[in-house]
Amino acid sequence: MRLPPWAHLSAARRQHVERVAVLVGQWADVLGVPATERDRWLRAVALHDALKDAPAPLLHELAPDAWGVDALRHGPAAAVRAAREGETDRGVLDAVRYHSVGFGAWDAAGRMLYLGDYLEPGRAFARDERSALAARVPEDPAGALREVARRRIGAVLDAGLPLLPETVDFWNALTCGD
Repeated sequence: MRLPPWAHLSAARRQHVERVAVLVGQWADVLGVPATERDRWLRAVALHDALKDAPAPLLHELAPDAWGVDALRHGPAAAVRAAREGETDRGVLDAVRYHSVGFGAWDAAGRMLYLGDYLEPGRAFARDERSALAARVPEDPAGALREVARRRIGAVLDAGLPLLPETVDFWNALTCGD
């Protein structure tokens, strides 16, 4: 996994991205996905937080809408920048753009990034539960994904925040089947 040269990441955020890459790479290996698919997953990982620590004016320039939520702006901004720099894979770009909110039309790159971003072992909360979910991914990726989405959506609801339409569509895609 290589971060893009235009990335704006703190050392701590860089370590997070590296841990996500290790986890997603392990899943790809265990699942036996082709090298080209593994590469797609890892490109999405490398790009997902590439602008997490970018200056606000740059984020607003690249992603002026971004649901009107500054904390969510880095994903759409990174997708725009990656496209400008030559990334053409729609699945990778969608994975990056929606990694914080979910997306009902994701392919495997988006789903694995969403799982890896939440389940990477460096996060301090619910370590045992998240570790068990991470171990479950190779044998039950769909079930693990539903559980991670349930937890993430539950946290949004517990905070009294509205669900974005993309998040609702994602949940419905997970629970109603594809």
